[in-house]
Amino acid sequence: VDHYPAEDEKLRASSIVRRRGGNCPNTVEVFQQLLDLNKNTNPVSLALCAVLPSKSSSGYQEIKASFAPVTDLTRCICREDNSEPASSYIIRSRAVDSRTIINYNGLREMSLEEFASVADELGERMGYCHFEVRSCGFQASRHTEFQGRIPDVTRGCIQHLRHNHPNVKISVEVEKHGREGLQGLAVLADVVFYSKSWAQGNGYKSAEECLHAQATLTSNASLLLCTWGESGASALELPSRRYVERPAYKTMGAKVVDTVGAGDTFIAGILFGLTCHTTNWTVDRQLEFANELAGRKVVQEGLRGLGNLVQHFF
Repeated sequence: VDHYPAEDEKLRASSIVRRRGGNCPNTVEVFQQLLDLNKNTNPVSLALCAVLPSKSSSGYQEIKASFAPVTDLTRCICREDNSEPASSYIIRSRAVDSRTIINYNGLREMSLEEFASVADELGERMGYCHFEVRSCGFQASRHTEFQGRIPDVTRGCIQHLRHNHPNVKISVEVEKHGREGLQGLAVLADVVFYSKSWAQGNGYKSAEECLHAQATLTSNASLLLCTWGESGASALELPSRRYVERPAYKTMGAKVVDTVGAGDTFIAGILFGLTCHTTNWTVDRQLEFANELAGRKVVQEGLRGLGNLVQHFF
């Protein structure tokens, strides 16, 4: 829209875009693009474990059609009594280049018992599990992603993996400042992704300060990462405390047009490096790759075709 509407104002939109979103679904979509292009890596298959509406609903069919056919959605929990998926409505103001996000979710959240059933069924086929804890993850056989909205439930899910599937590597995204319980989840993970907003909301002035402080609290972690917008991203290897910082990738002459999903794209890049290039990519390389992937995302609408733009890394 030309400007953000006042209360009771009638305003005509200049354009409208409809697409499937969600932190973990976005990450899965980009991750799958990378897998499709990089055939010589370790064999990895992706499965999304999230709450979706009824399989007979148009919302479910749209979500299914948005993924590559090889992406496993059979691990998702479908609420057959609900036909509407979780949705976000984003109003973008041209006047001040802002975005206002209105979220709606009428779906009942995933329970610990539902997640445990999925994890136990996969068993040794699951090698990695990523949790997005602002709303709810994905998994890989060797990779899974679980979307978990409630930190206490997510904590129970992680503890279930630790007790019953101790070989599974676990990562969590710590994004939303003010959401209680996120610090406790970071303590349990092998890899932690911190957002700039969470870091600043907790008093950290830089990514480096955040990561070094968090290193004293995350005894299980081997890698901590923090994105810092236009300043790029940083990583801290543990227990060596080797710190790596890389600037944001910028395409010369290109204008930022869509930042929605940039963080999810960055996570996809890092997870791709961790699971598919475990022996031949250093953390430095992983950070450069994820930064460029996210940098190329913000200068285009949506996520389509991002993998093609970073093939020179393979």
